[in-house]
Amino acid sequence: MTFSANDHKAMSRAFELAKQGLTTTTPNPRVGCVIVRDGAVVGEGWHRRAGEPHAEVLALAQAGETARGATVYVTLEPCSHFGRTPPCADALIAASPARVVAAMKDPNPKIAGRGLEKLRAAGIAVECGLLANEAHELNIGFVSRMTRNRPWLRLKVAATLDGKTALENGVSQWITGEAARADGHLWRARACAILTGIGTVMADDSQLTVRAVPCERQPLRILLDPALEVLPNARILQGNPALVVTAANAASDRAQQLAASGHRILSLPAPDNRIHLPALLRELAALELNEIHVEAGATLNGALLATGCVDELLLYLAPIAVGNTARGMFNCPALTTLDAAAKFKIQECVKVGEDLRVVMRAVATHQ
Repeated sequence: MTFSANDHKAMSRAFELAKQGLTTTTPNPRVGCVIVRDGAVVGEGWHRRAGEPHAEVLALAQAGETARGATVYVTLEPCSHFGRTPPCADALIAASPARVVAAMKDPNPKIAGRGLEKLRAAGIAVECGLLANEAHELNIGFVSRMTRNRPWLRLKVAATLDGKTALENGVSQWITGEAARADGHLWRARACAILTGIGTVMADDSQLTVRAVPCERQPLRILLDPALEVLPNARILQGNPALVVTAANAASDRAQQLAASGHRILSLPAPDNRIHLPALLRELAALELNEIHVEAGATLNGALLATGCVDELLLYLAPIAVGNTARGMFNCPALTTLDAAAKFKIQECVKVGEDLRVVMRAVATHQ
C-alpha cells in the first residue's frame, strides 16, 4: 500500500496530537486524529483521558459538515464497541468521510479489525498501516496488555561507568546529574504505575511520585513487600493509596491495618516466602495497567530479570567510576556460560546533561 507525502504529513500531525495524552489517557491508548478536506486541515482531536470523548469525536466536532467527503487520519483503528463512550466507527459513518486512514489495527480483542470492517461496510474507503511502527511504540504498554496479558515493564537504573548503583555504604544520591533525574521523572509520568521493593523503601524512604516535571496524574505506586515490613509513616504510603504486594496472608493483622488506611493488598506467595512475579504481571494487567516503571534495588532488579519480567531497560550512565566494592545493578544467580545471560538490544543512546541515557529492549521476553 502506497501513501502520499500529504498522507504522511497528516498522520505525523495526528501523532503530535496523540502524544499530548502521553501521561493522561491510561488505561486507554494514546490516540490522535486529523481530518483533511481539499488539502486543508478542518478538524483535529486527541484523547485526553478515559471516559472523555475519543480523538475522532473531537476532530469531527471541530470539522462539522466539512467532514463529509474528507479524509480522516487516526493513529489507531476507530473503536467499534460501546465502552465508556459510544463507538467512534459509528460517529465516522454518520459524518460520511470519503476515506479513513489508520496507523494500526486496535489490538483489543473486542475490536481487532472490526472497526475498519464496519467502515468499509458503510462504503468508506479504508487504509491501514501508515506509520504503524510509530503507533505501536506510542502505545507499547496497551499493545502488551492486550496481546500478552501483561503490562510493558520498564526498569530504570542510574549507574556509574563500572555498573554500580550505590556505594558499599548505600549512598547513591546523586549518581546522575539534575538533567538526567528530571528526564527520569518524564518516564515516571508516562507510566501507569511506579513499582519498587521494600529494600529501597527502607533504605531511602522513597516517595516515588512525579515531581521534577508537570504531571496532571500521579501514577499508582506499587510496593513489593513480601513480609509486610513497611512502616506506617513511610512516604510511599502518604498521599494517594498504594498497592502493597506481599507473600504474607492478606487477612493478617498487618495487612488489615494497611487496608484500613486505604491501601490495596495483593497476596501472591511463591516459594521461599517471595512474591510470584509473573503472576504479579497478570494481576497488574487485570487492573488495566499498561506501562510499569520500576525503580528498585539490585535484589528486585535481579529477580525481575531472572523471571523474564523485564521488557525494557532505561539506563542512565554517569561518567564516574566508584570501584569494585560498590553495589551493582542486578543480583542474579551465578552463570557458567554467556549463552545463559539476559540479552538486550540497544534502541537509543543519547546524552542527557552530562550523562548518557541508553534504552534497551529484551531480546527474548518470557511469558
